[in-house]
Amino acid sequence: MLRLLPTLLVLALWIYAFIDCLNTPEEEVKHLPKVVWVIIVLLFGTVLIGPIAWLVTGKVRKAPAGGATPSEWHRNHRTEFVAPDDNPDFLNSLKEENRKDEALLKDWEADLRRREDDLRRKSDTPEPEDDPKS
Repeated sequence: MLRLLPTLLVLALWIYAFIDCLNTPEEEVKHLPKVVWVIIVLLFGTVLIGPIAWLVTGKVRKAPAGGATPSEWHRNHRTEFVAPDDNPDFLNSLKEENRKDEALLKDWEADLRRREDDLRRKSDTPEPEDDPKS
């Protein structure tokens, strides 16, 4: 299995470079036409010259949006951790859930009282007896 690892890595790099070359717009391709780059990647893929050449020199690399790397962006946009019991939004959401639960409980209690009253009325009213003469 370990003998296959280098072959799989070469194949993976070859496929990645080929797909990247195909998906790159023509205006972002440097030095050679896109078709030539595709041929170079395919022909010299097994010896890694084609894929490495494409990844190093074949494509215009853009700076990240905002002009900063993701780690720099995260350093400048840190959020302060707030414990749940100090977070007003979390506490308000708990209050809102409690209101909903209390309203639901009141509805259930009212429904239960109504059903109990209906059962009492049915048991208090005498039912007409069957007449044996008929």
